[in-house]
Amino acid sequence: MLTTPEMFMLAALLVGVGLFGGVLSGLLGVGGGIVIVPALYHVFSYLDIDLSLRMHMAVGTSLATIIPTSIRSVRSHHKRGAVDTALLRQWAIPLFIGVLIGTVIAVFVAKGGALTFIFATVALLVAAQMAFVPHTWTLRSSVPGGVGGALPPVGIGAISAMMGIGGGTLAVPTLSAFGVPIHRAVATAAGFGLIIAVPGAIGFIAGGWNDPVPAYSLGYVSLLGFALIVPATLLAVPWGVALAHRLKPQPLRWAFALFLALTSLRMYWDLFGH
Repeated sequence: MLTTPEMFMLAALLVGVGLFGGVLSGLLGVGGGIVIVPALYHVFSYLDIDLSLRMHMAVGTSLATIIPTSIRSVRSHHKRGAVDTALLRQWAIPLFIGVLIGTVIAVFVAKGGALTFIFATVALLVAAQMAFVPHTWTLRSSVPGGVGGALPPVGIGAISAMMGIGGGTLAVPTLSAFGVPIHRAVATAAGFGLIIAVPGAIGFIAGGWNDPVPAYSLGYVSLLGFALIVPATLLAVPWGVALAHRLKPQPLRWAFALFLALTSLRMYWDLFGH
């Protein structure tokens, strides 16, 4: 049991994570998961939650917090006319299929440190892409359609569900490579977060239902973490949206890359540094 001062410290930490995650969600369209997952992982370590449950709890709780955050973020971007609604409709079903695949793998296949390794590896690859590939570089001038065009959103949905992120981490650089301007990519990715988070969170609730999870949890979703993080995140999302529309593309990419790289290196250290 935690002492009263420790409980206040934990609550303050989770609120701080929510504020930072909200700013990042509005700024980068990532749903805050890239911050919330590693933060929750360390909080759950502090609470001595079993190692086999720790990352699953962090991912499941993160996906749950992304639901209200993404709604707030995409509405804010939509008011500014930045969301590509046609692309959102085009990618919705492939994203959903990918989320189902990724959730099944995460809940039933990936055990121990596998999810942590997936998170760290993908985050580092995306950081390198955002830092070193010029924002003017494109793979092609438009988003592909047809069966081949469905593969990127399927992959984004699957990996995002396993990482507990809103999709922007992967969707923003992918859309940029397809010639979508970065601010439009960020705004549209906020909508992807909702498509990913709803089925993903439901899957993590169901998958952890019979596991020995901590008190005040629904499956792999911590209700305490959800209750403390979400209000702070919702408060901070508009701040991030305002920043996103004021910053030039290159600083936005550098901020994104730095954040992902630091997160990745810290998680590798947890896996292999001891």
